[in-house]
Amino acid sequence: MRRSASLQRLLIYGLSGPIIALNVWLLSVFFSYFKHPITILSIAAILAFLLNYPVKFLKRARITHTQAVIIVLLITLTLFGVLGVTLVPMLIDQSIQLLEKIPDWLTASRTNLENFEIFAKQRRLPLDLRVVSDQINAYIQNMLQQLASGAVGFAGTLLTGLINFMLVFVLAFYMLVYGDRVWYGLISLLPPNLRVPLTKSLQLNFQNFFLSQLLLGLFMVFALTPIFLVMKVPFALLFAILIGISELIPFIGATLGIGLVTLLVLLQDWWLAVQVALVAIILQQIKDNLLGPKLLGDVIGLNPIWIFVAILMGFEIAGLLGTLVAVPIAGTIKGTFDAMKSSNPGDFMSPFTITNDLSVDEDKR
Repeated sequence: MRRSASLQRLLIYGLSGPIIALNVWLLSVFFSYFKHPITILSIAAILAFLLNYPVKFLKRARITHTQAVIIVLLITLTLFGVLGVTLVPMLIDQSIQLLEKIPDWLTASRTNLENFEIFAKQRRLPLDLRVVSDQINAYIQNMLQQLASGAVGFAGTLLTGLINFMLVFVLAFYMLVYGDRVWYGLISLLPPNLRVPLTKSLQLNFQNFFLSQLLLGLFMVFALTPIFLVMKVPFALLFAILIGISELIPFIGATLGIGLVTLLVLLQDWWLAVQVALVAIILQQIKDNLLGPKLLGDVIGLNPIWIFVAILMGFEIAGLLGTLVAVPIAGTIKGTFDAMKSSNPGDFMSPFTITNDLSVDEDKR
């Protein structure tokens, strides 16, 4: 009996790896085939999760659920419209200027590296930075060529982006209005002991997680922008927003964003790049050690190793979107199993606001 049990365990452990690899490959194929609709639905769901907070707040003023959703979406559209008129043109202009100046920065950085290499040789230090310089320059020039080729169809890309933007808002509206009905229909297919733990874990790991990440990213943007302006960092607004957006990717996003900005500033002025890196790292530590625990708390509860693995698998399956949702999905799975072990299933709850006004209308029918 013991031998058969040990053989069964070895068989399970031996097959688990290939089965997981096969499922990851199938998910990547499935996502590549339905990439556009999955991306639209995912972004709409994240937006609905975030807007669910102000909808709940407005409902306290005795406003019907549908009216609260319409008011919140109109305010959100207005804010996006103001940003599209004021902030987006500035970012596009700074991005174009940055692309135009990077070749000059590459030339200056090559000269600085050659001078540093001469300085090292005079002191008999065995340094050869030409290989590193050539690799960095080749990488940046390749990136510039890809950006330039993508900018050729800018008008078509902008039109497609506007259409996708409207699709996201329409889907977010229907998710906020009818989200509990759809969720109840989906969750009813699962066993009773899995419904409530999954719903609670999903709400905790998606709704609260993305709201916290958004607030932390905004903190970095609003904190870095004036500091970069005082330090006279070129393209201060663009670089601050780049670091803030990178905060949306958990665990490694901040490091990638700060590293990229530091590398771009390093092409022009190495001392300024050191100052930029120090300021950004200090603010990142404040965010991670003071603000992060208060906002995130124990939302995810995953070991950093598993977070890193989840991010890598998410990127392999769905690219940038996969990196954004990989950690909340992993946290949802862990939280669901933990809740199933420690608590008993209760009444149904929806990750969206329960639409009491709609249920009343159904009863009347």
